[in-house]
Amino acid sequence: MFVYSVKSSRLKLIALIAFVVLAVAAMIFLARDDTPAASDGGISLKAGNSSERIAFLSQFGWEISEDPVEVAEVIIPAEFDDAYEKYNDIQKKQNLDLSKYCGKRAKRWTYEIKNYPGYENKKGFIQANMLIYDGMVIGGDICSVELNGFMNGFDFPEIEVPTTSADTSAPKTSPTQTTAKAG
Repeated sequence: MFVYSVKSSRLKLIALIAFVVLAVAAMIFLARDDTPAASDGGISLKAGNSSERIAFLSQFGWEISEDPVEVAEVIIPAEFDDAYEKYNDIQKKQNLDLSKYCGKRAKRWTYEIKNYPGYENKKGFIQANMLIYDGMVIGGDICSVELNGFMNGFDFPEIEVPTTSADTSAPKTSPTQTTAKAG
């Protein structure tokens, strides 16, 4: 009987250790966060349907046409060339990173932006591109389709307000300037 109880204890100990290891592994698996980071803790990256995609862009202040200009399947390259590295730099500045998705298929949803500063009355010049993987935004940009256009992250651009000087009565002189006296 003594031998049996020792084997039973060892089996119980081995079973307990295996159970603890499996429980810890399950907790780590469930606790890991595979969703991409947001540029702001309050930004939702959900984009699994039309209303979520519109809501995503509106978080940044964008007004868009509800129907996309284009929907295309894209494959994130397994290795980035210089162009993709530069594009991924834009993504990293908004706390997204496409390198986590190398070799994966994603969808690119393109929408027309209606309220880009300076382009409010110019239809079709500014677009939002959203890269969606498994219902979440993993990257994207706001860009101009004009020749020599631009490409930025999702943040609404800050508008520069020209400053006016309150005192315009007399020209200012620097301490190094001297005046000659007539003599």
